[in-house]
Amino acid sequence: MFIHGKCWVFGTNVDTDQILPGYAMAEAVDKLGSFALAGSAIPDFASRAKEGDIVVAGANFGCGSSREQAPVALYQAGVRLVIASSFARIFRRNAINIGLPVLVADIAGRVKTGDELTVDLETAEIRLGNESAQVAVTGAALSQSSLATLRAGGLINRVRQELLQNRA
Repeated sequence: MFIHGKCWVFGTNVDTDQILPGYAMAEAVDKLGSFALAGSAIPDFASRAKEGDIVVAGANFGCGSSREQAPVALYQAGVRLVIASSFARIFRRNAINIGLPVLVADIAGRVKTGDELTVDLETAEIRLGNESAQVAVTGAALSQSSLATLRAGGLINRVRQELLQNRA
């Protein structure tokens, strides 16, 4: 599974209130993407994000409340991967469950917003920069179970597929 996109760089301790502010919780689920990262250092992120973008951050991304709508908002805004040096456990699980890959790698200090990344989720290899000047970094590999969930498009789809297979 390869992901290629432009990155948005954030700092450390980006909590779920920054990812999806509390006031957005009153909105319809299908509108959450327009509030993605509205409480962060880049409050207009949602209006500038494009399909396929990659969020890069430092340690403790997704800390705070167990707001399961936070990864949904990122996904709806077009984010297709989050790379951070560490994640809050519940955020990481919620992201994978909805089909949003998260990868542990400490690259926030090596890239800037707008840089292009190519990531192989199978090997956790991250290529920084354009094709003529790529630098490869390896992050922590995702488990086979997480990869299977992501390939299925999220946990609900995976369970449906497995139930159908068991019926046959």
